[in-house]
Amino acid sequence: MIPTTMSPRETQSRIRPVVTILLAGALLALALFIGGAAGGLRINMTSSEPLGLWRVLAVDRPPAVGDVVFICPPENDVIREARKRGYLRSGLCPGGVAPLIKTVIAAAGQHVAIGASVSVDGRVVPSSGLAQRDEKGRSLSPFQSGVVPQGQVVLHSSFAGSYDSRYFGPLPVSGMLGLAQEVLTYAP
Repeated sequence: MIPTTMSPRETQSRIRPVVTILLAGALLALALFIGGAAGGLRINMTSSEPLGLWRVLAVDRPPAVGDVVFICPPENDVIREARKRGYLRSGLCPGGVAPLIKTVIAAAGQHVAIGASVSVDGRVVPSSGLAQRDEKGRSLSPFQSGVVPQGQVVLHSSFAGSYDSRYFGPLPVSGMLGLAQEVLTYAP
């Protein structure tokens, strides 16, 4: 085969569509970033709640049972170990973890019992069975049962593999970023 060279015009005509696509992609990413920052949008890529685009709504009241919230876990040994094991994604919360998106199942003063499943004030929480081991065979320890302390909430996700308060316990309300509102989501 005889090597051929392209004219500058042919080179430009081949490069132009690639540059256009890359530029459009960069502009879309920038628009999503700015829209996310200004509009309180977040992308959920975990199975804890439906995948997709969510909005963080400011709230001027304490979280209530049934609220779906975005919350930053505190930086402590349990959360550091969860991050090291890959249960939590990287993000801007203390300790470098991403905000969690979970449902509040118990608030201050309620009794939470954690055994084979979770119950709140004597009522079993649906889809709250505990795993003894994670997907890599490492043991999981349930959090201890007790009364939820003032200023804290117990969080849950019905996703079987969710890492939630069953394992890390109640979280401080002070870490709550806001209520989670679905914008464009998909439940696999």
